[in-house]
Amino acid sequence: MPTKVSIMCPSSSSSSSGEADGHGVVGGGEETRKKTMGRGRIEIKKIENVSSRQVTFSKRRTGLMKKAKELAILCDAEVGVIIFSSTGKLYEFASSRLQNIISRYERNSNSSTNPIPGTLQEVDPEVEALKAEIAKLQKGQRLMMGKELEGLNYKELDDLERQLHDGMLAIKNRKDMALLEEIEQTKLRVCERIIRPLIIFY
Repeated sequence: MPTKVSIMCPSSSSSSSGEADGHGVVGGGEETRKKTMGRGRIEIKKIENVSSRQVTFSKRRTGLMKKAKELAILCDAEVGVIIFSSTGKLYEFASSRLQNIISRYERNSNSSTNPIPGTLQEVDPEVEALKAEIAKLQKGQRLMMGKELEGLNYKELDDLERQLHDGMLAIKNRKDMALLEEIEQTKLRVCERIIRPLIIFY
């Protein structure tokens, strides 16, 4: 009897297992050559659409608060976050009392050894004018008390004397008026003491 020989032919699916076909194209087709596209970068600018802006604000705010909380827990840091929305609504996070964090920030800002360049040189002209006026008044007060007279010439001393004379007259007049008022009040009190018993008697 003739011997039977079985011949196994490759199936049509073998081209998908990575073997080359007749045209030398690796199996798997075009899918294996496709490159996966990554997420594109978002352009950082104001979102004009109000609804999209609100959704983005909510997502980013939640993420920021979460990161702040994680930073405080993982690194034992004192963290404070303050956010105002475009409508003025306040959102905040603090790892401890927020007021304490703000006070600590203010203390560190005031005692900073590296001030912003230019801030120390920029002095308000109004403040300078007030300082000059205060210095002038203090000097005038010392002159009225007879101090620091050495630098004054004859005219300045004469003006100062006239001012003192006018001041003394005004003080004397006011003193006399005060004395008269006290005398009148004393008379009234004496009259009351005399008249009151008489009224009770009658």
